[in-house]
Amino acid sequence: MWQNLIETLDKLGEVYGKLVNIGERKRSALVGIDMNGLSKILDEEQLVTAKIQKLEQKRVEILRDLSQSDKSVTASTRPKDFYRNAPTLAATKKLIELHDRLSRNVDRALTIRNNNQVLAQCALDAVQGRLNRLSGAAVEPTYSGKGAGIVTHQKNFDFKA
Repeated sequence: MWQNLIETLDKLGEVYGKLVNIGERKRSALVGIDMNGLSKILDEEQLVTAKIQKLEQKRVEILRDLSQSDKSVTASTRPKDFYRNAPTLAATKKLIELHDRLSRNVDRALTIRNNNQVLAQCALDAVQGRLNRLSGAAVEPTYSGKGAGIVTHQKNFDFKA
């Protein structure tokens, strides 16, 4: 059971590392406004996140099974304290090492995701502004009740004439 946990944590760390690389490529696509490249990256990201979800479910099941055999484990037990229950010192060290690597990769993935969200929002705002200019729309100097800008469109043609 402990070996399954080691293998699962190792795979999770590896897959989160792939997610970090995908996030960095996504940032480049967003900055370069490469929509075709971004579409491919998003497809790849979806596959990786599905793998992460499966591995997380497996990890939770393994931890649940291991914790049921040890009555001293509670919901507030820290992972590193739990790993010290491993049968050998080598397994404990490996679990702690894999846990640290996983934590670093998750933190990096979250940081990159947050940065990419800002870039994507800025790109959408730029596109919306450009579309408004093309359509002759103007933003009023006040806001609507929902906090959004009020956009009015000029009538360039009278279709009833």
